[in-house]
Amino acid sequence: MIDQYRLYVEMADRVSARRGLMNSFFLTLNTSIFTLVTAFGRTPPHGGEAWWLAIPLAAILGQCFAWFYLVRSYRLLNSAKYQVVGALEERLPASPFWRAEWWALGEGKDRSRYWPLSHIEQWIPILFALAYVSGFLAIVLT
Repeated sequence: MIDQYRLYVEMADRVSARRGLMNSFFLTLNTSIFTLVTAFGRTPPHGGEAWWLAIPLAAILGQCFAWFYLVRSYRLLNSAKYQVVGALEERLPASPFWRAEWWALGEGKDRSRYWPLSHIEQWIPILFALAYVSGFLAIVLT
């Protein structure tokens, strides 16, 4: 039983590590895009010629939405894994995560004690998408 518990906790940790790598990839990608736009976009096209930028904008927004849904999927996967960890802990003599740690965090109900990282993570791709749309509109409407 303890081996099953340990294995499942390690699996949940690996999912979290993959999620971190995924976030690093998308953050690096978006930072690179901002850097390129800043370096090469000193003299943006004006008026009707700027509408061609809608094509790369659509691609960039597509990757922002993909990032958003990947974060959401990892959040749901981790939630399910930790529910299983909690169910396994109920069979063990001690329950450090399910009872003790979760109780110490106010069971996620008090935002001053605990704010789930995955909820914050989901705002990052949205903020990048808003920045891209704002930049596009600023170029096109000038």
